[in-house]
Amino acid sequence: MKPSKLEDHLRKCHPDKTGKDFKYFQTLKEKLQKRCTVDSMFALTSKRDNDGLRASYNISLLKAKSGKPHTIGEQIILPAIEEVLKTVLHKSAYDILKRIPLSNNTVQRRIDEMSYDVENVLCNYM
Repeated sequence: MKPSKLEDHLRKCHPDKTGKDFKYFQTLKEKLQKRCTVDSMFALTSKRDNDGLRASYNISLLKAKSGKPHTIGEQIILPAIEEVLKTVLHKSAYDILKRIPLSNNTVQRRIDEMSYDVENVLCNYM
């Protein structure tokens, strides 16, 4: 908006703010940009959900590579993650750990999906 029209708009629509200095409007703009919007809240939630899913796949891959029983997740991995979150990050582990599905059925399904993907890539390559 042109400065002359901006001044007219300020006088007509916001007469209580005509005496304010430039710094006031800068801080007002910063507050507006920092506020949480609905879009950003949904974006953060979906990103967090995807992070838990990605972590589940990565942990399943580690389990498959180790050759250990799939119960190692509940016995060693989850308690280790919980300890790191509490000790290093000083955060509650409950909210984060509930987003990472690591039951034996889930792990087995993830390993089967990854092996199926590898088999398809190899078959298509040859």
